[in-house]
Amino acid sequence: MIAEQTLTEQYLRVRAHSEAICRGLETEDYVVQPIADVSPPKWHLGHTTWFWETFVLQPNAPGYRIFHEDFSYVFNSYYETVGKRVLRTDRGNLSRPTVTGVYTYRAYVDEHMSRFLDTDDLSPDLYAIIQLGLNHEQQHQELLITDIKYSLGHNPLLPSIEMPINYPPPSKAAEKKHIGTSALSAQNGRGATGESKGITISEGIYAIGHPHTNQAIDSFYFDNEISRHKVYLNETTLASSLTTNAEYLAFIEAGGYQNFRHWLSDGWAWVKANHIQAPLYWHNIDGEWWNYTFEGLVPIALDEPVCHVSQYEADAYARWRGQRLPTEFEWEAAADQLNWGTRWEWTNSAYLPYPGFITAEGAVGEYNGKFMSGQIVLRGASVATPEGHSRPTYRNFFQPDKRWQFTGIRLAK
Repeated sequence: MIAEQTLTEQYLRVRAHSEAICRGLETEDYVVQPIADVSPPKWHLGHTTWFWETFVLQPNAPGYRIFHEDFSYVFNSYYETVGKRVLRTDRGNLSRPTVTGVYTYRAYVDEHMSRFLDTDDLSPDLYAIIQLGLNHEQQHQELLITDIKYSLGHNPLLPSIEMPINYPPPSKAAEKKHIGTSALSAQNGRGATGESKGITISEGIYAIGHPHTNQAIDSFYFDNEISRHKVYLNETTLASSLTTNAEYLAFIEAGGYQNFRHWLSDGWAWVKANHIQAPLYWHNIDGEWWNYTFEGLVPIALDEPVCHVSQYEADAYARWRGQRLPTEFEWEAAADQLNWGTRWEWTNSAYLPYPGFITAEGAVGEYNGKFMSGQIVLRGASVATPEGHSRPTYRNFFQPDKRWQFTGIRLAK
């Protein structure tokens, strides 16, 4: 967030970015849901609007009338406290409300929110809800980008689309010609046995978690980032750079997806059951490797960080290299020395509560705490993360098989 902006300006800025992400879509694109993990763009736009209506306007704006009585059922995500909701797997069946109707809903709520923010003297609790809402919408902006990419990336035409993110262009080497698999490995400057410079953290005790001195606009934190606590760490060296496409390709060429010795049991079962042979969006066409991006299908860019890998794949690659993934605590302790922000970085830490974690009362308490089972922590940010929505204490989390986010690999030893 930009501290100099008024709260109304911050609100409108965030809301405008959600719509900018969807600017290149056709009407038909708004409803597609190829898998349960991917929600249609129309649903994201409606759900983020429902949040403001349900948690800010209805309980706090005198005389506010809800836009439509069915929208709470349609656009509630997982808040049991609020009431019934459409199953996640059925979001793609929502041909109604229409795209036009959803944008009308957004305009209606934005008008009322602007009035409310301009005139109301906010209590600390209400201010905290608004900050949560802004960050909630920013989370959905990243999901919008990744969900759109998944839908278009599984369209047989593999279409290109303009997307407002800092997505790196194909490397010059990849632009010049189509690169075959053996040529890719030859151009890798470090190779499977090469070592990048490392960042070493000394043995000792480190403070982990957000200091949570206040909830000012420039120091927002989620409840899963507190309480700040101390952990003991052994001396550890983290790679100063992320694993590149060329380095990961060496793993593929060495038979990494065919050798069970590199994989955790669940990961190996996942590879076999889903016939996984490469990162998501990679295509081997007549012996040449291509990658689907928002620019369409392009040759693999050798020097870019590998992207769209699961935690299973990240862990297997690390084992093949004779190394491992860092813990989330090691990552945070080294964060000030790391060049992070282009990929969400898998750790080997389970997503669990910090000491002193307390679930908030009401529906807001369902935001993070109830997902602390079967998930792995990711740290950092990605090229799809909105401006101002990252910090060293941020704890992202997904199941280990998920790879439609902009996920990458940093090794540790």
